[in-house]
Amino acid sequence: MVVQGGIEAVKSKETERTYFTARTVNVPCTFNQATCEALIGKDFPGSIRKVEVESYDYTIPDTGEIITLSHRYEYVSETENIVKDNVIKKEFVL
Repeated sequence: MVVQGGIEAVKSKETERTYFTARTVNVPCTFNQATCEALIGKDFPGSIRKVEVESYDYTIPDTGEIITLSHRYEYVSETENIVKDNVIKKEFVL
């Protein structure tokens, strides 16, 4: 299932101009197509976060240009957001 977040204003690194975008992520699910279609326009508690990963090549569908990315997006539930934002890793505790 493809999940898309809200609109964000982003500044281009190359042109320094602001543009609008929405983060999109593919989330595995067990729903059939009819169920997925019924969920269009629904809100899910949570957000789509940018996650750093090992670099990989990506082909831009519209232009065929190949770029190297070092991130991906993933859906994080509201509960996971709270835990990630408030739990201190063991190695940082004195």
